[in-house]
Amino acid sequence: MARPGQRQKGARRTAPPKQRRVRHQDDVISVLARTAREIEAAVLRGRVTPAVRTKFQALALMLRDERARVQAAPGNGSHRAEELKRLDGIAAILAATAVRDAGLLALLAEDTSVSDAARSLKREMMRDLGIEPAPEEIASAETATAPADTESRVVPQTVISRQLANPFLAPDFSAVPQRTSRPRRLAGWELLGPLLSSFERAGGGAPACMALPAPTARFTPAGLELMPHQGQLVAAVAAGHRTFLLADEPGLGKTAEALLAAEAANAYPLLVVVPNVVKINWAREAARWTPHRPVTVVQGDGETADGFADIVVLNYEVLDRHLGWLGDFGFRGMVVDEAHYIKNKTSQRSQHVLTLSDRIRSRTARPLLMALTGTPLINDIEDFRA
Repeated sequence: MARPGQRQKGARRTAPPKQRRVRHQDDVISVLARTAREIEAAVLRGRVTPAVRTKFQALALMLRDERARVQAAPGNGSHRAEELKRLDGIAAILAATAVRDAGLLALLAEDTSVSDAARSLKREMMRDLGIEPAPEEIASAETATAPADTESRVVPQTVISRQLANPFLAPDFSAVPQRTSRPRRLAGWELLGPLLSSFERAGGGAPACMALPAPTARFTPAGLELMPHQGQLVAAVAAGHRTFLLADEPGLGKTAEALLAAEAANAYPLLVVVPNVVKINWAREAARWTPHRPVTVVQGDGETADGFADIVVLNYEVLDRHLGWLGDFGFRGMVVDEAHYIKNKTSQRSQHVLTLSDRIRSRTARPLLMALTGTPLINDIEDFRA
């Protein structure tokens, strides 16, 4: 019988039910790093199960939150820099791992929703680390941009004629799935930088890029030939791919690739947005590579434009004038040439292009969307991010 105040031999000391041991920050980073290595090992073994994907998403969310916490924490600047460096190393592991598996790579998309299983696993991991989970903050939707001035809007007469050519049948967009806005919880997170770098420097001797399909000449006009890299892109479109950032160096035939990609995807009518100095060249190339597709070049207010053309070419500077009818024209594809012109997403030019692409997505199921540039990076990685 134990005396009052004396603990009986062999009895276990119990902590209050709400008391938790808070681990040191280095322990948290070590656990995150170990989890990242576990995911990497599973991918290398080819065993990417739903549980692995859930762990990947939960770890990515924890990594994002931990980085924000370290950046906001007071204290020694050198210690904070060292912690951020370690977190960046974990992010690089996740990014390089995601490149090896399409399912993991899809989890990095900005509009990817967070699964209930990932939320639950994240809370469980935080509790194991001695961190009390806080209610998740739902990212606010992006602020809608003010509508452009409509006073300068024009509608070419031939476009009106096309609209009136069949006045009895209204457009039917019921087959197009309606896009609903969702919280973009992963927008702007720190994995994007390491992800882009991983495309250039893959680890372990693995190729940095995915395997491309075999070239095809099926959509090439008689008497013309494609280079292998051009044929690979056309073959990818024929296989079902619909979004591209084409960054071939100047002189390697990006114009021909885009035109034949539209042919492979039957993405007509096709909208082509280009700098003013290359509009005529695009018309010539269209007549060469797709001679059976009528092309029109929009000049100024579009008085001479052909509203019945399959390919509509216009320059960035007149987009504001034609934004109204372009959005309602029913394009099934859009090509943006010299796409580094829209690297600043806040500029009016970029907003016009993004508005048109959204309109095309809302009206066409799986449209062909291509950004062409021989200069993807002007200053730093932020240009590529845009």
